Amino acid sequence: MPTIDLNSDLGENVADRVVSDDAAMLEIVSSANVSSGFHAGSPEGIRQTLADAVRGGVVIGAHPGYRDYENFGRTKVDIDSATLQAHVEYQLGALMGLASAVGGKVAYVKPHGALYNTIARDERQSKAVVAAIKAIDPNLVLLGLAGGTVLEIAKDAGLTVAAEAFADRAYQPDGQLVSRAEEGAVLHDPAAVAERMVRLAGEGVIRAIDGTDVRVEAQSICVHGDSPGSVAMAAETKRMLQDAGITIAPFAAA
Repeated sequence: MPTIDLNSDLGENVADRVVSDDAAMLEIVSSANVSSGFHAGSPEGIRQTLADAVRGGVVIGAHPGYRDYENFGRTKVDIDSATLQAHVEYQLGALMGLASAVGGKVAYVKPHGALYNTIARDERQSKAVVAAIKAIDPNLVLLGLAGGTVLEIAKDAGLTVAAEAFADRAYQPDGQLVSRAEEGAVLHDPAAVAERMVRLAGEGVIRAIDGTDVRVEAQSICVHGDSPGSVAMAAETKRMLQDAGITIAPFAAA
């Protein structure tokens, strides 16, 4: 029977900007992309999310982004390659240290927000991110957008990769995500989201925003922790996947 991972972006809360219910989401997902600090979160909050993930047996991934706290890492930054590599290395090192402190380890890397979207297309920034991962730990798996440029660059560099699909985001006909600036880019209905993901896991296709089907080969499904109703969407997606005979399991070894 098919197997797929279910992940969420977590560790992004601070006292005056609470965006997700990490404890509830960790009861649902098999992998957690934990903020590495540059776009969101605090050291103490990130540490708590990591500790909760360890207790729950959830596989931990690092979630580095641009140094863009004000915009939640969702604004593209025109950054030189050496600086970007250093920024990613710094974030990976920090998260790996915190994970070790609570008895866990980081198994994979999923870049965040605008960095994630940029390296789905941009070869130069992709190479900087890949170089950072290789420098810190070449055994880390890179999780990226299915069909994205960075996955091919990472494979060519000898990294293990996994492809990701998004439960709560609309797709363009070419397989790219619809920009958050456009109407209908973020989906909210738990049943509709879950039905899309059952079809993805079973048939390898997602209905694009124009009504056509786009083929997406993915080993992991993301429900953004900061999306309204994210816990309900994740829970319904998990339930419908399992009801369809699809196993929920992490793509990376803990």
